[in-house]
Amino acid sequence: MRAEASILHLDLDAFFAAVEQRDKPSLRGKPVIVGGIGVRGVVSTASYEARVFGVGSAMAMHEARRRCPHAAFLAGRFGAYRQASGIVMGLLGELSPLVEPLSLDEAFVDLAAGGPRPLDPPALLEVATGLREQLHAATGGLTASVGLGTSKFMAKVASELAKPDGVRLVPPGEEVATIAGLPARAIPGVGPATMDRLARLGVATIADLQGLSASELTRELGKSAGEHLHALAFARDDRPVEPERATKSISVEDTFETDLNSPAVLAGIADRQAAQVVRRLARAELFARTVTVKVRWPDFSSVTRSRTLEGATDRLDLISRVARDLLAGLEVSQGVRLLGVGVSGLVEVAQEPLFDLDLGGPGRVVEESEAPLTRRPAGWLAGADVVHDVHGPGWVWGSGLGRVTVRFETAETGPGPVRTFAADDPALHAADQ
Repeated sequence: MRAEASILHLDLDAFFAAVEQRDKPSLRGKPVIVGGIGVRGVVSTASYEARVFGVGSAMAMHEARRRCPHAAFLAGRFGAYRQASGIVMGLLGELSPLVEPLSLDEAFVDLAAGGPRPLDPPALLEVATGLREQLHAATGGLTASVGLGTSKFMAKVASELAKPDGVRLVPPGEEVATIAGLPARAIPGVGPATMDRLARLGVATIADLQGLSASELTRELGKSAGEHLHALAFARDDRPVEPERATKSISVEDTFETDLNSPAVLAGIADRQAAQVVRRLARAELFARTVTVKVRWPDFSSVTRSRTLEGATDRLDLISRVARDLLAGLEVSQGVRLLGVGVSGLVEVAQEPLFDLDLGGPGRVVEESEAPLTRRPAGWLAGADVVHDVHGPGWVWGSGLGRVTVRFETAETGPGPVRTFAADDPALHAADQ
């Protein structure tokens, strides 16, 4: 444990929804929900205005529509999110060479590695406050919650306590008292299944965990999980901030609008997913030892099947064939709700099997094509940026029945007018084309 609260955790507030509100003036101050807009879509991010109605991440989109029917439901613009994230990560990099991104909107920073600077609480709070001001100006108004603590766990807890749009520092020596009143699920790794088991021990809060011995937790959860949970209940966490987080797996999944039960159709989808996986392997300059197929059935139960190869590869033909073989071993007549293909056991050197002679040809074959492989719904996606030859830039308000409605506004213009066009209007274009 450190003697100073020199680990910073930054979490951008309602990030995807905030970017949409920034770029769409008519949505500012109103509920915005970003995620899959299909029948089986899932909420990715809800603005704070939508959270008032009980909408949260990972909620089924149909439930979000029931709870907050007047919200703006948007499919998401990952180019805009990546651009904003790049600005934020650049600011963090100016504070320290040790920045550990966890996602587009979240990162740890080791301030002690950022050169000589005071590390007392007032000085650290000044750094955090200045960072938030810079971020707000550089990103066009986005906000972030920032936590400072003596460990990654405490910095993460502090940022949660600071939400939204605040700063919180947990001084050295006050960690155990700070977390005692929090629910046990605030500890990383404590999900619904673990909470069910902890409830049998009378655990609801971290204070309850602090009242149990490591041996009691080990008997209920196993040695590794029990010891880990006991340590974090007393804020013991010595994990370093790691700027180069190793990629452990790469996967692609699709949830279908209707259940699929055609082996041929599913095999074709597996081929496409394998190609996406191999493209990401190539870009990461990695090779995989294990191929996995994941299937979710209509009742939400899931099954995974894996095969470990004799060597490590990035060959599309091999990975695709193994994925098809794994899928062929499953009975799909009941219908498939979700299909995914993934690889793991990633290494930096290829280790092709010596006796696999039936699959010739080089690896990285997908590098010859840069065409996007992502399957997208047909039509104009709600929230997508568009440009009209006469009316200029705007975004898709909604579409259907052969028409598309566009609101013409940008982050700089203020709320703009709404107009409807034929879906095949030659004057209307996607902004990225």
